[in-house]
Amino acid sequence: MKRSLTTFCLLTAMACLPVLAQTVDTIEVFSPKMNRTIKNVVVLPAGYDGAGSVKYPVLYLLHGYGGRYDTWVNGTKKSLPQDAAKWEMIVVCPDGQNSWYWDSPVDPAYRFETYVSSELIKHIDERYNTVASPKGRAVTGFSMGGHGGLWLGINHPEVFGACGSMSGGVDIRPFPDNWDMKKRLGKYKENKENWDNHTVINRLHKIQPNSLAIIIDCGVNDFFYTVNEELHKKMLYMNIPHDYIVRPGGHTHEYWNNALDYQMMFFSKFFGQK
Repeated sequence: MKRSLTTFCLLTAMACLPVLAQTVDTIEVFSPKMNRTIKNVVVLPAGYDGAGSVKYPVLYLLHGYGGRYDTWVNGTKKSLPQDAAKWEMIVVCPDGQNSWYWDSPVDPAYRFETYVSSELIKHIDERYNTVASPKGRAVTGFSMGGHGGLWLGINHPEVFGACGSMSGGVDIRPFPDNWDMKKRLGKYKENKENWDNHTVINRLHKIQPNSLAIIIDCGVNDFFYTVNEELHKKMLYMNIPHDYIVRPGGHTHEYWNNALDYQMMFFSKFFGQK
């Protein structure tokens, strides 16, 4: 088949175009509060230019209990680099080390609320071209990270303008012997006040009207479904705007892979309002 000179020139020009690739880095950030270094995955969207003037919003994406900094990109959502490019955002996945993203009141070695909401934010904003304001930051995660997404968003509206949860442990008190929580808060029986003060469902009073964009997702077969339903009902009663998604599914990476698609679209729309 013969090709015209115009077609040949066009194909040659296309072949010479630079290929824009996503960048996935593992970085270490020192935590002065904990006096140790924490690993984090940073996903930069295709076209990111550190020397350029374009500023990108940042999604802080938290793993669940037993996970680590690379759980999302190497397991739960292997398409995360392509998704970051699609939605034109930087994605940061910190290592939460079974902390529940609290500043533990009983163990000074676990200050992950301060780490994510302050120390890590500062490092990312200094190192990358970010929208360095709540209008350009969101935080979400699954399971323990779902609790962390709402915990950090609700307690730090000066940092995060949007937050979310996927299958989150949004009321921890029905699970006093699970997932190392008593190591971070003390045993429930002797430390009921700690547990009451460190559960998401008891922090809703801190939300200023229309100050925080919130999305919550939980499968109907999930063991956290009941506590998510109760959180949703309480937010409706308190007239707190939020998106609430319920679908068939359990506490699985397959569910969170799907859920993140909805959440990234939600956050992208929020970022577009800046």
